[in-house]
Amino acid sequence: MTQYESMQVTKRDGELEAINLDKIHRVITWAAEGLDNVSVSQVELKSHIQFYDGIRTDDIHETIIKAAADQISEETPDYQYLAARLSIFHLRKIAFGQFEPPHLRDHVIKLTEMGKYDQHILQDYSAEELETMNGYIDHWRDMNFSYTAVKQLEGKYLVQNRVTKQIYESPQFLYILVAACLFSKYPKDKRLDYVKRFYDAVSLFKISLPTPIMAGVRTPTRQFSSCVLIESGDSLDSINATTSAIVKYVSQRAGIGINGGRIRAVGSEIRGGEAQHTGLLPFFKMFQAAVKSCSQGGVRGGAATLFYPLWHLEVESLLVLKNNRGVDDNRIRHLDYGVQINRLLYQRLIKGQTITLFSPHDVPGLYEAFFADQDLFEKLYLQYEQDPKIRKRTISATELFSLMMQERAGTGRIYIQNVDHCNTHSPFNPAFAPVRQSNLCMEIALPTHSLNDINDEEGEIALCTLSAFNLGALNSLDELEGLADLAVRALDALLDYQEYPVKAAHVATEKRRSLGVGVINYAYYLAKNGVRYSDGSALGLTHRTFEAIQYYLLKASVQLSREYGPCKAFSETTYSQGILPIDTYKKDIDAVCNEPLLLDWEQLRGDIKQYGLRNSTLTALMPSETSSQIANATNGIEPPRGLVSVKQSKDGILRQVVPEFQRLKSQYELLWQIPSNEGYLKLVGVMQKFVDQSISANTNYDPQRFEGGKVSMTQLLKDLLQAYKYGLKTLYYHNTRDGADDSHADMAEDDGCAGGACKI
Repeated sequence: MTQYESMQVTKRDGELEAINLDKIHRVITWAAEGLDNVSVSQVELKSHIQFYDGIRTDDIHETIIKAAADQISEETPDYQYLAARLSIFHLRKIAFGQFEPPHLRDHVIKLTEMGKYDQHILQDYSAEELETMNGYIDHWRDMNFSYTAVKQLEGKYLVQNRVTKQIYESPQFLYILVAACLFSKYPKDKRLDYVKRFYDAVSLFKISLPTPIMAGVRTPTRQFSSCVLIESGDSLDSINATTSAIVKYVSQRAGIGINGGRIRAVGSEIRGGEAQHTGLLPFFKMFQAAVKSCSQGGVRGGAATLFYPLWHLEVESLLVLKNNRGVDDNRIRHLDYGVQINRLLYQRLIKGQTITLFSPHDVPGLYEAFFADQDLFEKLYLQYEQDPKIRKRTISATELFSLMMQERAGTGRIYIQNVDHCNTHSPFNPAFAPVRQSNLCMEIALPTHSLNDINDEEGEIALCTLSAFNLGALNSLDELEGLADLAVRALDALLDYQEYPVKAAHVATEKRRSLGVGVINYAYYLAKNGVRYSDGSALGLTHRTFEAIQYYLLKASVQLSREYGPCKAFSETTYSQGILPIDTYKKDIDAVCNEPLLLDWEQLRGDIKQYGLRNSTLTALMPSETSSQIANATNGIEPPRGLVSVKQSKDGILRQVVPEFQRLKSQYELLWQIPSNEGYLKLVGVMQKFVDQSISANTNYDPQRFEGGKVSMTQLLKDLLQAYKYGLKTLYYHNTRDGADDSHADMAEDDGCAGGACKI
């Protein structure tokens, strides 16, 4: 008898019994079946040395899982599946007390009685329908997850008690019940077919769902939008209403975008000079406190991005708010920031001229024209520059842009919004609903009326409801037609299924019904098609793919409009005039990619004009750090940093291996192998041609590639101008290689809108 066989273990009920090494061996052997280059004995050896007398049985299981996970490497990638299968076994024992899951109806009844599931599931579906749905479930699909995926499911998505860590369900119950909830109001003769098709699409990783949907749909909490965009006015009532809305939505899993650019500058007159305005910083601090007041139920921390125009009188103070230098009085470091720029400001930079800074309150009409009408903005801007009665300050355009790019490089989180592109290449008609804010992947169209009160009848708070296609799971672009129909139907149904803690959000949703469908696994998609980011070989494939995505999503929304009617504010979109993204994109991209259009856009144009669209917007390319891990996919449109990436999260360090590692490892182009941003920005420009909202595009710099080991300001400004030239609406992270191992990834951001940008 070995030293281990003499040990005793503590069972879940507290009883002691002799350790059963044979049982442990059988479980590991089962988990290793069909996997390459994994060693059962190696896992046993690594586990045994951590055993001790009296160890709890659940601790034994966790020790075995960790021993397997520690072996994940480029040489032995299949340990990610061995560790995942062991984790699923453990998870089911915790949730059900056994490996085999219960019947769906029994499970739903139990969790509804516990208050974990929404009562409507049992009210809307009969016992016979739940029996049918139970037959749809393939619990063996749990074995397709990687280890990273299971840990993310455990940490963020599965219904649980977040204090005791007791988990109550397994992944396939999550998927089937999300499908059941979203299609619950469909006609009874059709809904089960949609439930099955949607269940198959999400459980086979064809469609990826964001954190708010995966964590929330089926529970009593009914708020599932990933992004909430709020524009603050200049009055105290509006600022207070904004703060209240932030708290309500942060507490319900949503990331926040705040437009604070209307607020007048420090020193402005109040009540005819009776008082001086304190400026933006005190109110921005108030917004920060609101964002950090709630932890979002343990799913993720509250986060927000705050936007303002580059020509604001306080801009030099605003640009350094995230900087580590300075004191707390003049820094607000726990928000991210988006700087709004337009054509005139870029022209001033290119020509080496100056930029004049104003307080929005002092220059009537300028703030509105900044978004809605570039010619009018330029006329007013020049007029106000010449008016000696208006308070202003002048600064070199090169100096101001350099300060912005310096802070973007230093913090990584000073984002860019090109407000003219957001309005000229947008579904929203700026004459009625100009886009005045982005959240990096989505845009907000607002009426001229601002949010002045939380129950305002006319004010709007924009929500964006997200999902993504897994490009790596496509065998043909023709599959997108059916997947687009499912995605649009599910997300559109969710808009009616969810609740609205703030009336202004319900008003905006009823009018616009905005959706944002993006992609994951783009890097894998390129690798398996034998093309690369940097050399132009991926341009044609990217053009064909994103043409198909936008076309089929629009087609699906037209069909929904035929069935249920168009969104109420369809007339406020350029789509209503028959104007499509293929008409308004920045034509400079044609010099980069001259791929022809392959689909029947003229027929689609006619259908849109005749039947309308159910949704004002359809596409948004968001980051997808967590949800891509669920599908064992690469993140959004980004190149991976390594073939094995180390993901740091609140669950610890997780190793994720790129899809089809063994077959395609030489085909992947890793982030720091890409020589410059040029090839990537061209690809994003091609995507933006079709995407009707915006794209969370990153810029990346390896100082070792530059003279003296330092990225020049000339290069930073060149890339900024190139992004503008190709029609990009937004820039997200600025990443700098820090000399760490290439496989090391940044701290894994949560989905939804962590950092304020739309994520799924």
